[in-house]
Amino acid sequence: MLSTASIGVRAQSPAEAHLMADIVSNYIWRGQDMGHVSLQPELSVAWKGLSLAAWGSVALTNHQDDVREIDLTLTYMTGGWSFGIVDYWDDGNDSRYFYYKKDGTGHSFEAFISYDFGPVSASWQTYFAGNDYQIDNGKRAYSSYFELSAPFRFASCDWDAKVGLVPWKSGIYEANGFNVANLSLRATKTIQVTESFRLPLFGQLVANPASQHFYFVFGLTLKAL
Repeated sequence: MLSTASIGVRAQSPAEAHLMADIVSNYIWRGQDMGHVSLQPELSVAWKGLSLAAWGSVALTNHQDDVREIDLTLTYMTGGWSFGIVDYWDDGNDSRYFYYKKDGTGHSFEAFISYDFGPVSASWQTYFAGNDYQIDNGKRAYSSYFELSAPFRFASCDWDAKVGLVPWKSGIYEANGFNVANLSLRATKTIQVTESFRLPLFGQLVANPASQHFYFVFGLTLKAL
């Protein structure tokens, strides 16, 4: 799924465009294992307080088990507030992108709101349409996720500590009720390769107390724009 960091794409004036891609050793999203070694490109355009981002993930190994994913995010920022909508799509249920019927669509739609307090930011995301139903009764689950994020700098690295909570029952998060789904710590270090080329490298520890899983992810970012 779309990284939480992608939600915070800062819209500037005049218009700006960014093109980059991450290569990750394991695709972990909100404390869940979503895939193996993956390539994750992102293209975004921003103008004043508005931004539109396209993000994707495709497996570089284990192609038969991992799904392809494309996410589109529309964000509006004003002051410390961010508001937006995300269209998540993967081919786990149906390979047709333009298929939106309840019986098998690969799309899920989420609304989010976040506020940057400075040392800490808080965000809330809720699915409101698409493939998000309770398994036992088929009713809409309104799967939700709350996250606190605290970025800081230490030992010449940029760090980001996160705590993510699932407030109620959700099939998407495999939760039967309230649980702590994501405790993560990420460190990023940019290596100066040449005078004009820098390579950001990152490592991330992720714990999911609810599922009793623990992950270590390594990745690098390639920036074209």
